[in-house]
This record gives sequence, structure tokens and C-alpha cells, in this order.
Amino acid sequence: MAGAVIGFAAMPDLGEALSAWRQWLSVERRVSTHTLDAYLTDVGAFLRFLSDHIGRLPALGDLSETRLGDFRSWLSERAGAGLAASSRARALAALRNLYRWLDRSGRMHNSAIGLVRSPRARRPVPRPLPEPDAAGLLDEAENAPDIVWIGKRDRALFTLLYGCGLRIDEALSLNRNEAPAAGGDGGVGTLVVTGKGRKQRVVPVLPAVSAAIRDYLAASPFAGDGGQPLFVGARGGRLNPGVAQRQMRTLRALLGLPDSATPHALRHSFATHLLADGADLRTIQDLLGHASLSTTQRYTDVDATRLMAIYEQAHPRARAPKTP
Repeated sequence: MAGAVIGFAAMPDLGEALSAWRQWLSVERRVSTHTLDAYLTDVGAFLRFLSDHIGRLPALGDLSETRLGDFRSWLSERAGAGLAASSRARALAALRNLYRWLDRSGRMHNSAIGLVRSPRARRPVPRPLPEPDAAGLLDEAENAPDIVWIGKRDRALFTLLYGCGLRIDEALSLNRNEAPAAGGDGGVGTLVVTGKGRKQRVVPVLPAVSAAIRDYLAASPFAGDGGQPLFVGARGGRLNPGVAQRQMRTLRALLGLPDSATPHALRHSFATHLLADGADLRTIQDLLGHASLSTTQRYTDVDATRLMAIYEQAHPRARAPKTP
């Protein structure tokens, strides 16, 4: 018997295969120590399940004969043990890696492993800022830095994220000749944004956004032609996302906002506040540049949560009775 490979005993043929698989991961694939340990742990958990299932130490042939229902039972057992969907998906990925390697190396074949559906982790609900907090953050962004033009830059950047729903990298990739301008008679303008997959979309730009950017550019000590970065750092180069995130952390501390208040939370706030004010999901999808409507639908969960909170605070039957 062999068992030192994954901390679990197995029949000799399976033990030899596991040793060779581990060597392949480490030497040929050069996976990190963390990934290797995770793979071995997950496969070890499966083999313990299989051993209990068949009532003896597993051999290579047992892996070949494992059925679809057995894999599903293992995943159910993992869920019962408290593993989140993301952890179960990682465990299945490790097991698939082993089975593919066993197949390619000619040791065994199992067609059932390819039929197992990976557990889907529920995407976390976006955590937007309440409207008063978002407004207060934009005001404080200009006042927090000691250098005036940097304060105006931060206000312009965060106003753009909140006012147009941009991702931070979309905003920081803009050049001066792409800066949004006000529309006719100072009304709503437009901005062409290049998002994920180099896909472009057109978003409306409120006068307040155009004014904040215009104010920042007038105060900036760095001149430049149209091809120069719109948002620059203290030395005039393109602003690093880490700097914007650090500025947001400073504002968070000043205003007592939660850790979820990040530059990306301003994009969430843009979508959530539009939805709350009656915008339809298809419009919000286009404005955010989501490829799938299901991604945008996460914001309905936010709105439902907000409505339930209002209900629990306002409805007489929802409030806890007062103690005498």
C-alpha cells in the first residue's frame, strides 16, 4: 500500500499513479506549493469518501468505475460538511485534473467525470453607497488632499465613476482628447468608453461630471496634448489604480464609511441608484457594458434588500413590539 502522497492510504497501483501525478504537477506544470497542497487535499478527501463508499482501500480500477451518481454524492457530502460552492468547484477541478492526467497517461479512462456539473458560486450582491454618503464622498474628495489640484483630480475621477458608472481602469485609460464635454447649452454630453474585450459603449455625461473634469484640468500643473493621460499622478504620469484606491481609503476613514466603500462601489452606486429611480435593467446593462443581463440583475437583489429594510423599519406589524 502507498499513502504518503496525499496523506491517505491506497492500493499500490493507485499509490504509484498518485506519486507520478504529483511529480507531473510539481515538475512539468510547475504549480505553486499552495496549489499543489490544495489539489492533494481535495483528491485525498475524495479518496476517503470513495473508500467509505466501497468499503475498502481504493485501487486504480475503482477510479475508472466511479459513476456519475458517486461524484454527485461526493459533492453533496462536501456541501454537508460546510464547503461553499466555490470550494466544491475547486475540489472538482482538482479531481478533473487527476482524471485527465490518468487518461492521457494511458492508466485509465472514466467518461462520467466529464458529465459532472461544477457547483456555481452565487456572486456576491453589490454593496453600493447610500446616496447621501456618495454625495458627501465627492465633496470631501476635493478637500482631503493638501495639494489643491490633486483634490480636484480625485473629485473629478470619483464623480466620473459615480456619474457614468465606469470601471476604475476604464476611467484611468482615458486620454485628454477623450475627456467628456458638456452637451449643447451646457446639457448632457456623451463619452465613448472602451470596456472589457475592447468593446465600446456610449454613456451620457451629466453637466456636473463635465464641470468637475474641466475644473481639474484647469488646475493641473501638467499640460499635454490630446494623447496624454486624462488622470495623472503627482509626477505627471498616468494615474495608478492603487493611488485612487489609497485616496478612497483615506476618505473612508474621514467619513466613517465601511470597507466596502471602494472606487468600484461608486459604479455599483451608479447602477443601484438608477434602478431605484425607475431605470430599466436593459438600459443599465448598456450603460455598464455588461455582456449578460444576468450580471445586471444582481442589482435587483440590492434593491429588494433595501425595500425589505424600509418595510421592516416602517410597517407597524414588522416592528418588534415594545416591552412594557
